[in-house]
Amino acid sequence: MHAFVFLGTIGCAGSSVQAEAIKTDVATYNREHTVDKLVDRGRGFAAVGDYLRAEEYLADAMNQGANPKKIMPLLLEVCIKEGRYRLAAQYAKDYLVAHPNDVPVRLVLASLYSATAENKLAKAEFERVLDARPNDAQAHYALAVLLRDAEQDVVGADQHFREYLRLDPKGRHVEEARSSVLHRVTEAP
Repeated sequence: MHAFVFLGTIGCAGSSVQAEAIKTDVATYNREHTVDKLVDRGRGFAAVGDYLRAEEYLADAMNQGANPKKIMPLLLEVCIKEGRYRLAAQYAKDYLVAHPNDVPVRLVLASLYSATAENKLAKAEFERVLDARPNDAQAHYALAVLLRDAEQDVVGADQHFREYLRLDPKGRHVEEARSSVLHRVTEAP
């Protein structure tokens, strides 16, 4: 009977030690997993090219209440650098439910849909960007390329290439836009 009491006492003492260890671990976890520390770690891993781990920390920071307007561009950037376009698109799509007027994120989402050959979704998102910002030269250019290459809609593409050239006549894509613009054919007399 004394042996049983002794073993019971060890068990109680053991659980008390375990409880203290768990409390210490929880306190360490809480101290180390603040939003600021998660964001810092995410940025640190991104800086050294470990985009997968950066994504995990940044996503955790968002789940812990980090400012999504500050974190979303970083989160999208690391996913894109890692080539995880569908995951980046999902993050952007989820974010836009709560922030539907964030046009830069919507433009990234449209580009991600285009990169993953989800052409109808890409077109709809580019059009939403242009509804919000009709003078966005890059959105006109991206939509023109999508229309030309994915949908073989050269007339629709022409309209957006022309608008791109009007808005950004010295832009990076001027040569391609100029070569893609339709020219009127006149009949010889």
